[in-house]
Amino acid sequence: METPENFESDDLIKFPCDFPIKIMGQASPEFEGIVMEIVHRHCPNLGEGAVKLRPSSGGKYVSITVTFVAQSRAQLDALYCELSGHEKVHMVL
Repeated sequence: METPENFESDDLIKFPCDFPIKIMGQASPEFEGIVMEIVHRHCPNLGEGAVKLRPSSGGKYVSITVTFVAQSRAQLDALYCELSGHEKVHMVL
């Protein structure tokens, strides 16, 4: 299927906007630090309450949801790419 020449993927999301990203991995003392180090490289100005942790019912895994003001599609792509490329990260939504 062809897309129209004037179609931009950014048309689906209007920037800047509040954007939640969920990162899941095995619960460990260093997991949150690794995730937050990566997130801060791409989103240096996180607001208060931007980070929420939720352990799995068995406690083996943890999800970290970070809500930030996304400035561009390039920012989102770079963040997703770096997070999903890390060996400790199992999934990024």
